[in-house]
Amino acid sequence: MIIPVRCFSCGKVVASDYRKFVAKISEIKDSGKKVDATVISKTLDDLGVERYCCRRMILSHTELIDEVLPFS
Repeated sequence: MIIPVRCFSCGKVVASDYRKFVAKISEIKDSGKKVDATVISKTLDDLGVERYCCRRMILSHTELIDEVLPFS
């Protein structure tokens, strides 16, 4: 639904990194480049997300709020 503010495992704030991550990935897609695992890994490294638990929080998040809103 909404990105968790903190990582469930270590407690680091990941919500601000998620927005930056989505912006950078969409910027790469808009430029016509292919987004693969190395691009994603480099983007997360550039953002300073080094722990695998925090990476999991960012990569596994799906934005479902638009699908749930019509039912509220």
